Amino acid sequence: MSKTVLVLATHNKGKRREFELLFKELSIEIKGLSEFQRIPEFEEEGSTFEEIAINKAKFVSRILGVPVLADDSGLVVEALNGAPGILSARYAGKSATDYQNSHKLIKEMRGKENRNAIFVCSIAISKPTGQVLTYTGSCSGIILHEPAGTNGFGYDPFFYYSPLGKTFAQLSVEEKSRVSHRGQAIRKLKDDFKKVLIWFEDR
Repeated sequence: MSKTVLVLATHNKGKRREFELLFKELSIEIKGLSEFQRIPEFEEEGSTFEEIAINKAKFVSRILGVPVLADDSGLVVEALNGAPGILSARYAGKSATDYQNSHKLIKEMRGKENRNAIFVCSIAISKPTGQVLTYTGSCSGIILHEPAGTNGFGYDPFFYYSPLGKTFAQLSVEEKSRVSHRGQAIRKLKDDFKKVLIWFEDR
């Protein structure tokens, strides 16, 4: 049986590896944006993770003419009134690196006793017609004062997951996929996968 091609609207290699692992049991071939000719830059619009994921998926799907999966995820910190939130990838500026974003986070957290945080991921799959399906997952943790671990990306070295006694950056890709916000959202999608395949074919 031929695999269904699903375009993942990201250039982030770490994120793509996580999606490929989570989809490995299904007949899906994941392609990233780097496999296509230059696509116009998407200006993120929306006030929630879900809205941004939907708009991104619709934008790329309309351009490529194929089903596209987009996700928007980020870190919601209680002591910072929900920041960095939807600005997680550009917390320290539009072109900020992971290091710069994390450095700003830890600076903002100085003196904060409440270290509780939640990683949130919203996934949207869009067809070129503009029809969309969405799935959301979340994972609770604690923001550390110092980084630990070298795996993962983004804020992973500072996000301590108590049930496993490790930061996300200390987990293997397989371990992280089992508990992460992105893993939870994709498992919801996988539970619906037969319906999604039919939905792909429904014009």
